Amino acid sequence: MDKPAGRWEWLGLIVLVLPTLLVAMDMTSLFLALPQLSADLGASATEQLWITDSYGFVVAGFVITMGTLGDRIGRRRLLLAGGGAFAVLSVVAAFATSPVMLIVVRGALGVAGATLMPSTLALITNMFRDEKQRGKAISIWATCQFAGGSAGPVLAGFLLQHFAWGSVFLVAVPAMGVLLLAGPFLLPEFRAPAAGRLDFAGVGLSLAAVLLIVFGLKQLAAGELAVPLAALVAGTALGVVFARRQLRTSSLLDLRLFRNRPFTAVLVALVFAGVAMAGVGLLVTQYLQSVLGYSPLASALLFAPMGLGVAAGTMTAPSLTRRMTPATAIAGGLAVSSLGGVLLAVTDGLPLVVLGIAVLTLGTGPLFALGIGLVVGAVPPERAGSAASMADTGNYLGGSLGLALIGLTATAVYHAAFPAGTTLAADVTRPELASQAQEAFTAALNVTGVIAAALFAGLALLVTTMRPAPVREPEAVAL
Repeated sequence: MDKPAGRWEWLGLIVLVLPTLLVAMDMTSLFLALPQLSADLGASATEQLWITDSYGFVVAGFVITMGTLGDRIGRRRLLLAGGGAFAVLSVVAAFATSPVMLIVVRGALGVAGATLMPSTLALITNMFRDEKQRGKAISIWATCQFAGGSAGPVLAGFLLQHFAWGSVFLVAVPAMGVLLLAGPFLLPEFRAPAAGRLDFAGVGLSLAAVLLIVFGLKQLAAGELAVPLAALVAGTALGVVFARRQLRTSSLLDLRLFRNRPFTAVLVALVFAGVAMAGVGLLVTQYLQSVLGYSPLASALLFAPMGLGVAAGTMTAPSLTRRMTPATAIAGGLAVSSLGGVLLAVTDGLPLVVLGIAVLTLGTGPLFALGIGLVVGAVPPERAGSAASMADTGNYLGGSLGLALIGLTATAVYHAAFPAGTTLAADVTRPELASQAQEAFTAALNVTGVIAAALFAGLALLVTTMRPAPVREPEAVAL
């Protein structure tokens, strides 16, 4: 039986959740600051797009490499190096003097951010060897991740009312300072024995494949066609080459893990849950502002139940396993999320929107808490960073896919229901057209709810019908 974690491990967990919070907040807090910094720096529409997207692009592209690199050089070493770089680059971003400078710095922040997520999750698996304690620790980690995403716009709104736009970057510096000071004392070092040299050809293939696919999906969501499709085809082709290479070498990812059906089902569920949540998030935030007329800050506050719902679900997930199997808990949660999609499918105002996103995200909690525990528990400790990067990449790809496909579907529904024009409801000045536009946008939100309900129902069925498969470590969470 594995030795239970003590006080120092739980104190170390507090240090580990700080970068988790910051990365999640950095992904969402910039949206409210964008108008102010764009006016100050004179950013064009294209430059604004790259200011917001460059960070996520680079994180998605580098997370596989960083997960594997941590296994080789030491997870604590990589985490502290990434944390220090994140703090320095945050200061540079806060005082950027041009849009190009900010785009470059945001990309560099993405490299630093990619070191943080897989390193924190892999270190948790090293520190908490007891299965129940590890499940609770991962639940706390996931809670902070999604609470950070929800709190980002709210914190940004508060800071922008009192300080310049650079404050949304400077908030990361004190937290990273705590990580750098306390990390060497509270966090253990772990590296894989005889890990070998890093596969630079594999790194290049994975980076190019993920970047092209994410870029293609995001540009597809923006309404373009030729360039995104070319990027998707090229990215998929490179991804196939990368997968064939990994099947021979397993230098970065052990793709043989996909023979484990619960492992595969959880990764599929993580991707498509990301699709549904990103699509719903996109439509709800626009609905709150364009149809219901709330300000960006008020919309951020009303949107908070989405992140808080996930946080509540992840925190309660470990207690569910006392009365049911993890598979039942995950499937039941996904069924609850499907109900949240149904509420959005019939909504016509604020109460059902807020209730719908809260119910939808509450149900995803067991998937993120218990499912991620299965993913990192299905590999030996020396490959935990690589496994964590799989889960992170699945989330990023799912989010990008959701923004693209559900965004395009909602746009098509809107234009079909409102053929009189192509502007959003907030831009329509004639009262009769404004009413039609609001009804059309509500219809688009309803269709998004139907898609989300169907996706979550299908995932619940997938998890329910899958058979347990043997895992490589006795401590792994078994479905």
